[in-house]
Amino acid sequence: MLFIFSKSDSMKKTALLSFFIFVVLGTIAQTQISISSQTADNILKGNYNPADYTNTPLKASPKDLPNEIYGQINTDSLKSYITTLSKFYTRHTSSDTISSDTGIGATRRWVHQKFQQFSSASNNRLVTGYVDFRASICNVLWHKNVIAVLPGKDINNHQVVIIEGHMDSRCSDNCDRTCRAEGVEDNASGTVLVMELARVMSLYEYDHTIVFMATTGEEQGLVGASAMADYCKSENIPVKAVLNNDVIGGIICGETSSPPSCPGLNDIDSLNTRIFSYGSYRSPSKGLARYVKLQYKEALTNSPVKVALHIMTNEDRIGRGGDHIPFRGNGFPAIRFTSANEHGDASNGPDYNDRQHTEEDILGVDTDGDQVVDSFFVDFNYLKRNGSINATAAANIANAPETPEFSIMPLDYDLLQVTITSAENHHQYRVGMRSTTNDWDSVYTSTSKTINLALYDSNAYYISVAAVNQYGIESLFSMEELQVMTSLNEDEAEIKGIELWQNKPNPFDESTIIPIYAGAEEQGKLASLTITDLSGNVVYQKEERLVAGLNEWPYHHGFGALGTFIYTLAVEGELIGSKKMTFAY
Repeated sequence: MLFIFSKSDSMKKTALLSFFIFVVLGTIAQTQISISSQTADNILKGNYNPADYTNTPLKASPKDLPNEIYGQINTDSLKSYITTLSKFYTRHTSSDTISSDTGIGATRRWVHQKFQQFSSASNNRLVTGYVDFRASICNVLWHKNVIAVLPGKDINNHQVVIIEGHMDSRCSDNCDRTCRAEGVEDNASGTVLVMELARVMSLYEYDHTIVFMATTGEEQGLVGASAMADYCKSENIPVKAVLNNDVIGGIICGETSSPPSCPGLNDIDSLNTRIFSYGSYRSPSKGLARYVKLQYKEALTNSPVKVALHIMTNEDRIGRGGDHIPFRGNGFPAIRFTSANEHGDASNGPDYNDRQHTEEDILGVDTDGDQVVDSFFVDFNYLKRNGSINATAAANIANAPETPEFSIMPLDYDLLQVTITSAENHHQYRVGMRSTTNDWDSVYTSTSKTINLALYDSNAYYISVAAVNQYGIESLFSMEELQVMTSLNEDEAEIKGIELWQNKPNPFDESTIIPIYAGAEEQGKLASLTITDLSGNVVYQKEERLVAGLNEWPYHHGFGALGTFIYTLAVEGELIGSKKMTFAY
């Protein structure tokens, strides 16, 4: 049997199905975007003196920061913030801006005030302001995100990490500005997580700048996040990572939920969290998701209870979208954190009884009749755990070395050599290798720039590398490179030059990627994919012309039907092969 080793020169960009639908009523593109604070604007652009912001109240080694921050996150603070946010009656993007206690204006002034309080407690190291932008949303033209900017120590390699959550809320009518819309799970939970991390993380220092942002206009088409993403792109602000938090504190499942989500009404889950991100092979956002999961697993050691992080296939839940998407669209790595359980899918039909996107998305219930809520729909311990995931990732990204470059060379059919080619030397190096999952199968650590990897039974290996500094903090991992292992005999390779690989991930949630590897001579040939259940019933068919190299075909199965399926590939009428895949979330 002849083993042919090859490496793709260029890959077709992954085109995952985009299922989210935005109900944008009267919305136009953002214009006239500006930062209200000139100081904050200068910091975002790297124009400041780091010595002005080094007087930190608390000192900690970069290696210890995740555990130090975790110890400072306070569930009583989270509860206090979320209780206040629930009292603004509505936080609709286009609601009252004049009132002192009702509407989006009162909300954003309060969030800004809290950011200023946190700054005072951290020796004025947080620089607060607004992202002002013009966009017609429900006939209101001017809007504001709220930001708190924590300057980093390194302006020679200025980079920015953004932690965000949207503060606006809504009822079923997307332009109803007067209904009660407390929006506790969606998304006071994400807003208070950002606020608490601003309070705690500003007590420490980092190499790179961290921005804490509460956006508006998410419910009308991600308008506030788009404004900031566009500003960062137009002003060449080097955004290293974006961590978006949306519907991140609830643990109770509704009758409905946006798939892939929870099993059914009143199911409780405070031990799982979903990470949504765009792409598959060579996706910076999927790489960021893997990095976040690894940091939480390895760097945070003093949390008595940890959640399980699930790297989802799609960029968001089916039919939905979030504020990470505009940043990804502008070329910045961006992910979304969402709780395992959601109370509703926001369908808002006549039989819709869940809380999300209704007046019932409230703080909780009064069970003893004393007029005080004592049973909460948000679990504050769960919210703290999700905050610690963000904090661990953001702190390590903000203190991480630069990502190295590397090359791959096969040594044998079962041995692969990875060589770090960057001139700079680091304390250690790590190599992530995966095959059919969204996560790494293995992560190797070495003090040498040359790392030999033992291979296993797979058609292809996706390889990425990171550098580790003296504190044990690793860089973001590099863009993946693909190493293809073809086990066809020589004659078959010349005739077909095509391989159907195992879908990834497998088992999968609601969507999966079916990889097809094609030789240069197969460019432009018509390929047909058929998916059937075990009874032979056709559930999906697709035709598309092949490109040379890796073809990644997305398949969306939907949520709620467990089972095994067969997928079969034919090219120009010739059968290439079949494989099994399993739907099991």
